[in-house]
Amino acid sequence: MSSLAGKVALVTGSGRRAGLGAAICRRLAQEGCRIAVTDLAVPRPLMEAAHIGTQDEMETVAEELRGLGAEVMTQPLDVTDEASVKAAFNAVVARFGGLDILVNNAGIGYLISPLAETPKTSWDAILGVNLTGAWLCTREAAAVMVGQGRGGRVVNIASQAAKSGFPHMAAYVASKHGLVGLTRSAAIELGPHGITVNAVCPNHVTTGLGAVQNEYFAAYFGQTVEQYLASMQNSIPMRRVGLQSDTASAVAFLCSDEAAYITGEAMNVSGGCEMH
Repeated sequence: MSSLAGKVALVTGSGRRAGLGAAICRRLAQEGCRIAVTDLAVPRPLMEAAHIGTQDEMETVAEELRGLGAEVMTQPLDVTDEASVKAAFNAVVARFGGLDILVNNAGIGYLISPLAETPKTSWDAILGVNLTGAWLCTREAAAVMVGQGRGGRVVNIASQAAKSGFPHMAAYVASKHGLVGLTRSAAIELGPHGITVNAVCPNHVTTGLGAVQNEYFAAYFGQTVEQYLASMQNSIPMRRVGLQSDTASAVAFLCSDEAAYITGEAMNVSGGCEMH
């Protein structure tokens, strides 16, 4: 995808070495993009160090990308805070001279509980990061991209949960359904400026976040983690769970010139597990 060479990409929630965001950065770096690795950097309530990219881990991800020959910067970013969002986008433009790609990957999927037992603090945190954060970043990216006058790409990392409901994940499912709505509305508004806005909807990917879900739902269904994963795998037509690289490849495609006439879509990357 030679059309990506030299493009500037900001990927939110990309500071964890084994995370989906880091995999997306890796693929975009391989395609020649200049990368802004961003993450929370400092723990917050309900967002402990085990679930975020700390400053040190962001630097480790950046060094791996530089090893691929990419030009990389790291930037602390709290997607729920307007001032932090503005500061991050200003820093990227100052460093690289512009912005071509935004990937809204930051998300909370590890706060799981029955609907009747879910505290409002959990609901607010999940909606705040997964949906409000994506809106704030998209709003800021749109201002930059429209001002540049050369188009751009916004890719939102949604989920199979953007298409189907799951027990004990009402806030997560609501946030991902909302993210598809944001994708469609933004695509309509930004299309005249040559900016495409799409979502990628992967099924289960065993990252650090996915491992938490594995343990929770294995216990919920009275299975071992191994039994739970085997059952999941057997329910997928392709007979395997998703890999980080599957989602990263879809993102790279949607950012490329090959996808220039695709916008407002919520692309399933689920091995046939989700077909609408």
